[in-house]
Parts: sequence; C-alpha cells; structure tokens
Amino acid sequence: MNRKKIWMVLLLVLATTAGAYAQGNGMAGINEATKMVTSYFDPGTKLIYAVGAVVGLIGGIKVYNKFASGDPDTSKTAASWFGACIFLIVAATILRSFFL
Repeated sequence: MNRKKIWMVLLLVLATTAGAYAQGNGMAGINEATKMVTSYFDPGTKLIYAVGAVVGLIGGIKVYNKFASGDPDTSKTAASWFGACIFLIVAATILRSFFL
C-alpha cells in the first residue's frame, strides 16, 4: 500500500471512533441549556420591574401635566398609563412563575 491509502484508512478509523465517542442522549446539554435560560429570569424580571417603574413615572408626569392644563381627557390617560404599569408587573410575575 502506498502512503496515501494508509493515511486515508487511518483518518477513516479516527473519524468513526470519534463519532462513536460523541454519541449520547444529549441530556447533559439540555440540562445545561435549561440552567442557562433559567438563570436569566431573575435579572429579566428585575429589568421589567424597572421599566414598569420608569413607565409609571413618565405616566404620572404626563397625567399631572394634563390635569394642570385642565384637559378633560385626564382620567382616560391616567387609566391607560396605570394599566400599562400593572400589565408590565403582572406579565413579569406570571412569566417568572410559569417558567420556573
């Protein structure tokens, strides 16, 4: 046999044995991915709470400006901003409890 054929046989044997060692049920990878994804929920929930607080402050300022200017549409604006804040807080809490 020439050297090319010997190298090809060696590479073929190496490739088949490496494939045999790489096989598995993949549970370790799935568990690691699950742990990584669930580790993002605490910072994500806190971020959503912070966004809700900022939206609440902006909404409060807008409602106060409408109230101070005598706009008759103040109650609808206040209800929509308050509803947005409640939605953010409830959505973050439900998503956290649903996935954890």
